[in-house]
Amino acid sequence: MRNPIKLIRPVLFVVMLASMTTMLQGCIGIALTGAAAATGLVVVDRRTTAQQADDKLIELKVNNHMRTRFGDTARINSTVYQAVVLLTGEALIEEIKAQAGEIASKVENVKSVSNQVVVVQEISPFSVIANDAWITSKVMTTLATTKEIPSRTIVVTTDRSVVYLMGLVTQREGDLAAAATAQVSGVKRVEKFFQIISPTEANKLDSMTGASKGTGTPLGESAPINEGALPPAAAPGSGAVEVMPIK
Repeated sequence: MRNPIKLIRPVLFVVMLASMTTMLQGCIGIALTGAAAATGLVVVDRRTTAQQADDKLIELKVNNHMRTRFGDTARINSTVYQAVVLLTGEALIEEIKAQAGEIASKVENVKSVSNQVVVVQEISPFSVIANDAWITSKVMTTLATTKEIPSRTIVVTTDRSVVYLMGLVTQREGDLAAAATAQVSGVKRVEKFFQIISPTEANKLDSMTGASKGTGTPLGESAPINEGALPPAAAPGSGAVEVMPIK
């Protein structure tokens, strides 16, 4: 008979990673108050608390539809930012992927859907999910400790070692975040799914929420960087997915 302790350890490991991810995404150096504290919403996110709540509700609805409709034939997760739905995960056939995108698009208040689900011959094992959670925690730690990156308003999702970044950021902030993420061990590719705003808009939102960027450069100022330190600037476009391969 197998040792029950050994059977429990993997489960405890993922619970620990999930808890670490939640803490890093919402609780690094920030204060939660009132209704935001009760719902787990981040006060210094550039979204309003109402928008955060709406996004979370959409996310819960989409995930519930995915589980109910597809069961073991798919592993599909949704991440929602400003009513834009990002679908990641795996499906056994192309038809399931297409249906998932259609279902998500019909959820109330959804603006658009980016379907990044991968069609596979078999669903990835538990170890892949655990590794993705570990990568996510490392990326969030990196963003939180890198200058000029508004990590508290960036949502990080990892699937099959591909990291997806969502948030309201300036072009420079998005490029910095992608470049920093690309340096994290285990990351195969970074996909930017940012909604680009101007530095003026960013400063206004930050002043309303008390947010700060990284650990050194005042809002609106740019620290000198070496040529080639950033990836090429992406074309402006809210909600566009951009791929930055690891070199």
